[in-house]
Amino acid sequence: MLIDRRTFLLNALAVAGTTGVAFATGCSRRRGSAPLRAAAQYLWSQQADDGGFHSTTYGLLRSGQSLTPFVLVALLGVPDSESSRPRGAVERALTFITANTNAEGALGLMDDTAADYPNYATALAVCAMVKARKSGYEKIIEPMVAQLRAQQFSEANGWTSQHAPYGGWGMGGSIRRPPEAGHVDLSMTRHVLEALQLSGVPASDQVVTRALTYLERSQNPDGGFYFSPVNPEINKAGESGGRFASYGTATADGVLALRAAGVSDEDPRIAKAIVWLKDHHEPDRAPGFDEGTGQPWGSGLRFYYAAAISRVLPKLPVELPPQTSDGSFRNSVNLVKEDDPLIATAFALYVLAR
Repeated sequence: MLIDRRTFLLNALAVAGTTGVAFATGCSRRRGSAPLRAAAQYLWSQQADDGGFHSTTYGLLRSGQSLTPFVLVALLGVPDSESSRPRGAVERALTFITANTNAEGALGLMDDTAADYPNYATALAVCAMVKARKSGYEKIIEPMVAQLRAQQFSEANGWTSQHAPYGGWGMGGSIRRPPEAGHVDLSMTRHVLEALQLSGVPASDQVVTRALTYLERSQNPDGGFYFSPVNPEINKAGESGGRFASYGTATADGVLALRAAGVSDEDPRIAKAIVWLKDHHEPDRAPGFDEGTGQPWGSGLRFYYAAAISRVLPKLPVELPPQTSDGSFRNSVNLVKEDDPLIATAFALYVLAR
């Protein structure tokens, strides 16, 4: 049973003045709007009695272990003036997160059938705890931060700077040791670095300096980034000039990861990436893909890119698909689960709230 769902959906309908109209935002847009309020109210209306946010679209996300901190972090970024949070809703979500964190500090491993992106879920849980500032959160996140540290591809796990995954993070779960790295990508690494930064880990810490080696491997001479130097098959833009091609979501992730590692925007690594993003930006899709061949990754990653670019370069124009009458958003392309309204709407909040 959803918390007061009817009330929230009625409120969403009342304020969703641009329902069914594509939303575009640029440097002249004022913070705060009816679409933002409607989107936030939609998400709160989807909180279950156990405090979690559970997908009804994808079985892997039904447990709510990764989805709950993901949605909560997005909602915590909405100003109080733009979102009437249900009484106790944040506390219930935090309780759900704590209840689903194992003794080692990992979230995402409490379902016997499948792991739910443990490093991603744990990193987002740290971010949610820090942003919510619940009393005693510092002690709660200690084992989570320790778990994220232990998951890095580092010397402690047998990896050296000569190995491609060195300094990065993968899915999580069982510790990976050479030669099998499994799945390792820039998005996972970015989210862990942001969690470490928010938890107070300084840029001088070895966990951060090791990560810079991984980020360097993921950046092209043109300034753009690609998804993984470890798993060629997941670099969705293919190859160009003998290298994996740069594309928008990876490049935005690269900038956010570098910032989380304490690198300034004046540093050439970020400066070149920002030039790439400005030169290639498309307001309604992730740039760097040829939409005429293969899978439409640019469209499939539309919401992820919109959220990330809104943080990297908030003055660039971004267009979202039409908002539905209940306040939610959906991507018609389901390549990366953005057809789930919980995912698309949470990403949309970063655009609407900027």
